[in-house]
Amino acid sequence: MGRILAIDYGLKRTGIAVTDTNRIIATALETVESSTLIKFLTTYFQKEPVDLLVVGMPKRLNNEDTDMTAPVRKLIELLQKTFPDKPIALIDERFTSSIALQTMIDGGMSKKDRRVKGNVDKISATLILQSYMETKR
Repeated sequence: MGRILAIDYGLKRTGIAVTDTNRIIATALETVESSTLIKFLTTYFQKEPVDLLVVGMPKRLNNEDTDMTAPVRKLIELLQKTFPDKPIALIDERFTSSIALQTMIDGGMSKKDRRVKGNVDKISATLILQSYMETKR
């Protein structure tokens, strides 16, 4: 059984999280520059079996699109073309960044480390993946 990989896409940076091979635990994997995302995924897929991609879909509280919805949809099209064998699931990503920041505070992460934007992105991707996994239980 392959892993599930989650993507928290941003214009500059993208947070990535994966499950273990048994799909029990979601773990932050990496934050990459968004311009290198496809290259990173290609390399990762050569090393690790991944059966499913989960992409965070940005929406407003009233369920309308945000400024990031169109770029995420373009990313999904690119993922489908580049990795046609990888099914893609979408998950609502509202509040993931604020929950990620609170998680870092609650976990005792230093203020200096909380300022590293990539840390928020990785944790947001992990929250997206956990949310997906909970919907499948």
